[in-house]
Amino acid sequence: MVSFIVSLAVLILGYVFYGAFVDKIFGSSANKQTPAITLNDGVDYVPIPWYKVLMIQVLNIAGLGPIFGAVLGALYGPAAFIWIVLGSIFAGAVHDYFSGMLSLRHEGKSISEISGIYLGDFMRQFMRFFSVVLLVLVGTVFIAGPAGLLANLGMSGIFANKWFWVTIIISYYFIATIVPVDKIIGRIYPIFGIALIIMAVGIGMALVFTGAKIPEVTFSNLHPKNLPIWPMLFITIACGAISGFHSTQSPVMARCLQNEKHGRTVFYGAMIIEGIIALIWAAASMSFFNGIEGLAAVAAKGGPALVVNNISTGLLGGVGGILAILGVIACPITSGDTAFRSARLTIADSFNYKQKNILSRLFVAIPLFAIGLALNFINFNIIWRYFAWSNQTLATIVLWTAAVYLAVNNKLHWIATVPAVFMTAVCTTYILMAPEGFKLSTAIAYPAGIAAAILAFVVFFIYLIRKPAAANAATAEE
Repeated sequence: MVSFIVSLAVLILGYVFYGAFVDKIFGSSANKQTPAITLNDGVDYVPIPWYKVLMIQVLNIAGLGPIFGAVLGALYGPAAFIWIVLGSIFAGAVHDYFSGMLSLRHEGKSISEISGIYLGDFMRQFMRFFSVVLLVLVGTVFIAGPAGLLANLGMSGIFANKWFWVTIIISYYFIATIVPVDKIIGRIYPIFGIALIIMAVGIGMALVFTGAKIPEVTFSNLHPKNLPIWPMLFITIACGAISGFHSTQSPVMARCLQNEKHGRTVFYGAMIIEGIIALIWAAASMSFFNGIEGLAAVAAKGGPALVVNNISTGLLGGVGGILAILGVIACPITSGDTAFRSARLTIADSFNYKQKNILSRLFVAIPLFAIGLALNFINFNIIWRYFAWSNQTLATIVLWTAAVYLAVNNKLHWIATVPAVFMTAVCTTYILMAPEGFKLSTAIAYPAGIAAAILAFVVFFIYLIRKPAAANAATAEE
């Protein structure tokens, strides 16, 4: 229990102190007009109060990750606490902050365009393709996931049919993707955001007041299948520590923020909130089933969804459990629609295709949803495995983008460079040894991952020396 309480405190202190430090280095200004004001089109560029933007951002980035990812990460034992805390403060929140603030400084552009400005045209083209693929995968995962949960709520008839809920969810996604951001997302998402936080707080308080036997932090690997902590844990707990998906969502909210000074609260703060949610669910998973072996047994029967169901009803009772489960369902749904919305905006930005006209939005959205629907016929686990690696790879590229931005502007680039190097090692090692990757032994994958990180670090400095144009482009935005 002590480790759990300390971890919560460190996350909050991380926002207060390190978040302020990062914001100071970037140099946010209340005097700069934001894209929500200068480019207001009533569709995607719409001024929304910061507190609503914060709740929308929390929902947009949450999805299944900080809950399901934390449940699966808990199988490794309390070492998961370390990654959630340090990852959120020094990697995830930094990643989210810069993806949002750089978008604010560049007319609310998508992350692929931002990466192109600082890493060159090749990376722009790569990120356009890579981020759209990731977003469609996310949208697909967040159709199948909540549809399965809804079908298993104990209802009968058509309501117990997964494909009924797939149809309902994808229809909602389509509407939310093409209507103005303030009509659905801006109105109901702040309410869902508050509900999500209340749900997590309820679980957390139940753990404290029932005296749950939460294990103390240890570096020991307790995974029942003995999967290696490095790099598996750092891929498994993604959205609760760092997630590239967030960088596709931050620009969506950058188009709605009215003051740069609110960027720290919205972008850095939302990631810390997500880290707290992940920490609570990891702690609940480790303690509720009387240890890792009990957790593994339940997860083997019904996956993380059954784990969430048992914890919610066990700690909060019938009514509280239903509310918690509905919160878990709303979480991915409210990320799935913005995933498709962000995909639409990324494609539109790539071709400079204005989206004010409804027909223009439909022209981009319809093919996206056709692909998303088709992907629902593929095994969910296969899609999730490829999403996990591609998600963290995207986060790594965004961190390198932030590092270049800081370096060419003579700012302390180490706040982005260090996590970028670390995540380069994680992603390289994972794809070399993972079942969906090259299936190499750790004897090869481990040193190769470290070598890749060192190489990326060297290339980073060579790039800065040989790319004065990047410095000019960055300075022009200051």
